[in-house]
Formats: sequence, C-alpha cells, structure tokens
Amino acid sequence: MPLASLFRRRPFEAEAFRLYGAAVAAARDPAWYARLGVPDTLDGRFDMISVFVFLLIDRARTDPDPRGSDLAQALFDAMFADMDQNLRELGVGDLSVGKKVKTMWEAFNGRARAYAAAIESPDRGALAEALARNVWRTEAVPEAAHRLAKAVRREAEHLGRQDFKALAAGRVSFLGAERALGQE
Repeated sequence: MPLASLFRRRPFEAEAFRLYGAAVAAARDPAWYARLGVPDTLDGRFDMISVFVFLLIDRARTDPDPRGSDLAQALFDAMFADMDQNLRELGVGDLSVGKKVKTMWEAFNGRARAYAAAIESPDRGALAEALARNVWRTEAVPEAAHRLAKAVRREAEHLGRQDFKALAAGRVSFLGAERALGQE
C-alpha cells in the first residue's frame, strides 16, 4: 500500500511543529534585538530561529531516549517546511523556492555544526565567535556576542533539565531573553 504511506503521519510531526513554534516565539523576543542589537532583519531573525532550533535539535539528539533522533529529525523537517511556506508567502516563485530552501538548509547545517562544536569546546569564547560570524556577520566579536553566548548556554542548560517525555509530547519552555540575559 504505497499510497497509504503518503497519508501516514511521521513520528513526532505534530509535536515537532509545536516545539518549532516555541523556538520561533523565543527567537522573536524583542529583547534579543533591542538589548543585544541582533539585526532585526530577515537574516537576523533566521539566525535567531536557527539558534533556538539548534538548541532543541541538539537536546533531542543527545538524549539517551532512542526516540531522540526521530524527534530531532522531525524538528528539522518542521523548520524547513515552515521556511518553504514562508518563502512562498513572500512571493518567491515556485522554481526558486527549492534552491532558496537548500541554501537555508546549508546555512542552518553550518551554524548547527559550529554551535555544537563551540558548546563542546573547552574554549569559552568559541560560541561567541560562532555567533559573531553568523548573527552579526563579523569576525570581530562584539560584547553582545559574548552576552548572547552566555544566554544560549543558559538556555541549553535549561533545556537539559526538561524531561524528554515533555519534549516528545511537544512541550518545552525557554527562559526567554530577559531571564537569560538578566542573569548577567
């Protein structure tokens, strides 16, 4: 029954869209833009969404629960289904959408690898450097990148304390910019 498989729900599809929605809401917090000077542009918003989706994917894929990789994949799929839809709503032509989504996927993949390596690095400045390159598009590391790096680490720790069962059910909480930055 190959046709039936087209209509079957993939594992964690609905839950991943809820988690993705929470990541987008966290990324849109005005304090990131007002307090840190994150560029309030399409690129700046994509970069902040990428940070929060990365945090969720990293949390899911590193969980000892064997379903973690399925949840991580579903989050990735939800993000790029939304990016595809947003490009179409912005009026990007059908023939260009696939190329643009591929470019966005490559950008996200590069960021995710850089953030994962930076978080694992013993160099405490590595995450700020990666954020400076991606969020502010600069090799110089502004003070705001150090502040964002601390906030990202706090968000990662906060996610690490959340039960995988809640994440698998599509429930997550983020500290939010004011709390994550306010702990400075």
